[in-house]
Amino acid sequence: MRYFADPDRGLNIADVNRAVEAAFADHGKGLVQMPPKVYITLPAGDFRTMPAYLPSLGIAGVKVVNVHPDNPKVGLPTVMALTIILDTATGIPTAILNATRLTDMRTGAAGAIAAKYLAPRKDCVLGVIGTGRQAEAQVRATVQELSVTSVRVWSRNSVHAESFAGRLTPLTAESVSIEKACDCDVLVTTTPSRSPIIKSEWIHAGTHINAIGADAPGKEELDPEILHRARVFVDDPAQAFHSGEINVPITKGLFQPWMIAGTLGEIVIGKRKRERPDEITVFDSTGLAIQDLAIASIAMRQSTGMELPFL
Repeated sequence: MRYFADPDRGLNIADVNRAVEAAFADHGKGLVQMPPKVYITLPAGDFRTMPAYLPSLGIAGVKVVNVHPDNPKVGLPTVMALTIILDTATGIPTAILNATRLTDMRTGAAGAIAAKYLAPRKDCVLGVIGTGRQAEAQVRATVQELSVTSVRVWSRNSVHAESFAGRLTPLTAESVSIEKACDCDVLVTTTPSRSPIIKSEWIHAGTHINAIGADAPGKEELDPEILHRARVFVDDPAQAFHSGEINVPITKGLFQPWMIAGTLGEIVIGKRKRERPDEITVFDSTGLAIQDLAIASIAMRQSTGMELPFL
């Protein structure tokens, strides 16, 4: 068994996007095994287990990932993760990967692929709500798929927003009001909010929204009215019902499962698509275990890791 401490080092973002896109295609064709993630609630956060089998890559495994919002106060990342890879023939563990930064990259890739297919145009203004690691991962992945003419950034802390915009050089980026950030072609929301922060009246016709932040029960970033105005796509219905952007509206009876327009996998394989230039689209991302296997397969090919005893 090998341990990969820095498996993200040297990974090409465009390659990650392609691997994640292929995994979503397999999902759209029903070619994967992947039960919904399981949540364990802890006093200061939670951890999730995410198993899957991706036959096209001959890879199986499980990711264990935590979310502890107060971790930065003690110098730790909010999200940390390990992925364990199992031999498909015997079940013996063959690899353990530090998946903390891989998680950022594979989530960024999902948003980028959604934007590739659902953005109203290839040349676009990108709005970003939130300035954490995932926000940057979304931008870095999205610019591989679209021609981003400018980035409009909003954070509750304007100093964070200005610093974030500065890190995006050579992209044209600026810190703006939340209303101005929403005046864009593609909007990415990456906050841990538990009440809507994006108002419906700020979203104009033709906007595509990648709703990334809601990844656990009770989280919600968008005014539910936006969901009624939009065609809503999810990564996986079971996970979205439980913990995606639609989880709170469903619980409150403000959104129904039948309102979902399809999955990202169905979009990738051409079964679903943007139908009109002026329609609003939403991609509700919860994060799938097949994304973790797809990026792990690349990382293990590009790094040697270190040997660890098991048997």
